[in-house]
Amino acid sequence: MVKNSLILVVVVFFVLIQKSNAQDSTAVARHKIAIFAPLYLDSAFGPAEEYKYAKNVFPKFINPGLEFYEGAQLALDSIGREGKPLDVFVYDTRSATETIEQQLNKPELNDVEMIIAHCSGNEVRLFAQTGLTRNIPVINVTIPNDGGTSNNPFFVLLNPTLKTQCEGIYKYIQKYHALDPLIVFRKKGMLEDQIKSYFDNYSKATVSVPLKIKYVDLPENFSAAQLAQHLDSNHLSFCLAASLDENFGRQLVTQLASLYKKYPVTIMGMPTWDGLRNDFGRAEFKGPEIIYSTPFYNPRTDKVSNDIINHFNNTMYARPSDMVFRGYEVTWKFSRLLFQYGKDLSSNLANSKYNVFIDYNIQPEINRQTMRLDYFENKKLYFLKWQDGAIKSVN
Repeated sequence: MVKNSLILVVVVFFVLIQKSNAQDSTAVARHKIAIFAPLYLDSAFGPAEEYKYAKNVFPKFINPGLEFYEGAQLALDSIGREGKPLDVFVYDTRSATETIEQQLNKPELNDVEMIIAHCSGNEVRLFAQTGLTRNIPVINVTIPNDGGTSNNPFFVLLNPTLKTQCEGIYKYIQKYHALDPLIVFRKKGMLEDQIKSYFDNYSKATVSVPLKIKYVDLPENFSAAQLAQHLDSNHLSFCLAASLDENFGRQLVTQLASLYKKYPVTIMGMPTWDGLRNDFGRAEFKGPEIIYSTPFYNPRTDKVSNDIINHFNNTMYARPSDMVFRGYEVTWKFSRLLFQYGKDLSSNLANSKYNVFIDYNIQPEINRQTMRLDYFENKKLYFLKWQDGAIKSVN
């Protein structure tokens, strides 16, 4: 199953995909997009296209890019069945023979109208600059980083920046826990200082009553007793882990949960806690509410989600990952917007039409010094609450 999927990717990587059906496509303008993802094809296949690993071995580092592509392919199939002519080029950003710059400069991409990029942090600037140079939208699907992008109305961040995440967390606490004692636990680090500065700056700018924040810096191997010094046995304390370090977050939740019977707490973490969600169902985390934010929440209860799940169950004997759904939605949403608006797509990037799973709230990011649009950013955050092994959205 996996081998067939990879071979399909190889075919798509080298061959132009032309989706059409029996309907007359001359009535619909033909469009052209490019998708970039880390597929690691050269790591998986040898010169003769032989699979390098055993049949029952599939390296985990290949999964995210391949799953994103699989979701995108399902969306392209749906678009093709609607009779919308779309030429799609798929490129492997981990190619051993071509750099991303070389791929972007290929002649077949001279008239491409949109780029969808599953990229890494050091690639953001390149993709953003490409969009600006060519005057075409570039959709950054994965990285919550603007890469220093400015004055670029063609660049879209779907994964909100740390600044946006911090402002969203601050607003959430203002809305639901403004009267609870607020303790922000930190560790030493540059990112932790950056998080603190975002909270402090928003505290000065908010039109509502600023939060009363107590910052507590913790040593590397802190104990439950050190945490208890800052908690109140008679009142619920709201504790925020102001660090992106998952190990710090796991340690903090574990220690606070052990104190819960004596010191009632609600615990909130940063978006990286999405990687800890499988841990929170364990017995040692029973008791306190555990909350974290994410821009990508899909309860998988809608028809499209169920169709994708059934497809994976029936054809791949597997469960689709979050990246499959992200690949599907981004490809579907922005391709449909391209068909509707054509050359005016860049003026309609904030349009909420064609959302599938996520209520994207794409807004212009305005530079307060120049008062010019730096880029577009998704401002939508979901806040998920874990308690006693159950999860639900709370906004």
